[in-house]
Amino acid sequence: MTRTELATRRIPVRGLTLSVAEAGPGNGPLTLLLHGFPETWWGWRHQIGPLAAAGLRVVAPDQRGYGLSSRPEGIAAYHLDCLAGDVVGLADALGHDRFRVVGHDWGGVVAWWVAARYPDRLDRMAILNAPHPDLFGAYARRHPSQALRSLYVGLFQLPVLPEALLSAGDGAALRRALTQSSRPGAFSTEDLDRYAVAWRRPGALTAMLNWYRALRLPREPAPGPIRPPVLVLWGERDTALERGLAAASLRLCAQGAVRSFTHATHWLQHEEPEAVNEALIGFLTASAASQV
Repeated sequence: MTRTELATRRIPVRGLTLSVAEAGPGNGPLTLLLHGFPETWWGWRHQIGPLAAAGLRVVAPDQRGYGLSSRPEGIAAYHLDCLAGDVVGLADALGHDRFRVVGHDWGGVVAWWVAARYPDRLDRMAILNAPHPDLFGAYARRHPSQALRSLYVGLFQLPVLPEALLSAGDGAALRRALTQSSRPGAFSTEDLDRYAVAWRRPGALTAMLNWYRALRLPREPAPGPIRPPVLVLWGERDTALERGLAAASLRLCAQGAVRSFTHATHWLQHEEPEAVNEALIGFLTASAASQV
């Protein structure tokens, strides 16, 4: 594999199969890119090449339930502990004891949990518009405006109905959600069509929604502050998540920094790819001893 040549394959991980896209030198620092709802690895299409060219071994999986990866049945299969276990299991399958991780949206929530549960496995972590899972509920209770933004999570708890709504018209509601919450041009028709193929796969929408449904399952809080260095990148025009969540999340870190993107929305890696890539490369290629 050359430094920027993109390849895809399927990898056995702890009883599942994860489909991944990868690029970069085989001996580069392993860097896992975790997408969110309702995307696939394609959500990192603007980042994979530049990060690989910077010397990182980049691996972007379709997370469980998404794309060509396995879709285990039942809500419990999407507990946050299971999702974080997939990330560590993928690093194990790739032969790496330590790795770096970048997560957006739900992928960012998973990344936070990997850092909380497996701090000795992470060199450093970058988060794009995703809150630490331990603080979100309390933050929403203190900030009614955030609770209003999150009403859709309650809808997703219902059986059957959300699948029917989201599948109608070849994913018309999801297409609108992406285009109406982002800057014009962030998602092309071809991008949306590509995602729609993934949404149409049998059981895909239920698996994707089970990430939200599993939020109601009991979970032990993080054992302490996030120890690996953290860089939080935040699009301030996010319609789903208030920017106060970035500062609140950073307070749970031993060392970290926030960089805000004034004109970006929730989908900042699509809207500001050059600036995001520059920030990620500078952070991810820093030596282990460097501070944020």
